Amino acid sequence: MPTVLILGAGSDMAVAIARRYASAGYTLQLAARNPAQLHALEQDLRIRHQVAATSHAFDALNFDSHLSFYQSLPAQPDLVICVFGYLGDQEKGQSDWQEASRILHTNYTGAVSILNVAAEAMAARKNGMIIGISSVAGDRGRMSNYLYGSAKAGFTAYLSGLRNRLFHAGVHVMTVQPGFVDTQMTQHLTLPPLLTAKPAEVANDIFKAAGKKKNAIYTKWFWRYIMLIIKSIPEFMFKKLKL
Repeated sequence: MPTVLILGAGSDMAVAIARRYASAGYTLQLAARNPAQLHALEQDLRIRHQVAATSHAFDALNFDSHLSFYQSLPAQPDLVICVFGYLGDQEKGQSDWQEASRILHTNYTGAVSILNVAAEAMAARKNGMIIGISSVAGDRGRMSNYLYGSAKAGFTAYLSGLRNRLFHAGVHVMTVQPGFVDTQMTQHLTLPPLLTAKPAEVANDIFKAAGKKKNAIYTKWFWRYIMLIIKSIPEFMFKKLKL
């Protein structure tokens, strides 16, 4: 069966994605800063779904380690899913460069660093798929999260260019833009229930879209239209809003 590498495998969304792919028989490579925390998930996947699963140490911000990390995997993955991210504190980041830097480098630089490595390997063998989890926050900068949003905007543009490049090498790239998702990362926020997805819903959307080799998806689906409306507001009006 194909092998899927999940980067940032400790998050709620990543766990749901791992379970969805395990249910389809995929071999799982789970990567996170603290692989010891993944052992319970690894064992659950093995027992529940009768699939092979391994855990690996991966630090998105240790850029120099990314090549050796990828080369040390027990098998080269057929699918790489980049799930890790850091919402951070927008207000703190406006005056604290360490916080701003963590937001920017986790969501953009770290993702580009490891996916560049995966892209080179897949292009060389002319096969594979890369899925990047971006965000609707990247569609337009808003005062409440423009540091996070700007990093996700850059990541969305990166994935678009990577898709264009790797198409000619037989490798597919899919961009995923979730809206509100009920996870530990958003537990301090008051989210509108009707607009908020559960991690399992997002995982199922990703699995189905990847099977159809979609280029880009919003999840839940209606976020495409919500963001179309938000992007259509003229700037002279938008700048006056408190979003």
